[in-house]
Amino acid sequence: QVQVVESGGGLVHTWGSLRLSCSFSGNIFSTYAMLWYRQAPGKQRDLVAAIFSNNATNYIRSVKGRFTISRDNAKNAVYLQMNSLKPEDTAVYYCNGFLLKQGDADYRDYWGQGTQVTVSS
Repeated sequence: QVQVVESGGGLVHTWGSLRLSCSFSGNIFSTYAMLWYRQAPGKQRDLVAAIFSNNATNYIRSVKGRFTISRDNAKNAVYLQMNSLKPEDTAVYYCNGFLLKQGDADYRDYWGQGTQVTVSS
């Protein structure tokens, strides 16, 4: 079984910063991609940022230049540094890993439990 633990959410004022962390554990053989999604109340869950095994990164336009995704392969961890936060960034943030667990034949998605980020105006 793969365990996923997220941390780092909270309440900040506009233009504040937060750093989200997410770690995956449990007989992981390979990690292809690690991603951060977010879901605001009444809206669908949207991809925010992704980082791949070759360290290539992608961001949605609204967070480019403000958010930075990074990973620590030794710890099977992914981070999201969020700067210059705006009220519209308020959402529950979920980490996702596209992983291959030892003994499995295919990569699978594994999700974190979500962490609330609230940005007050």
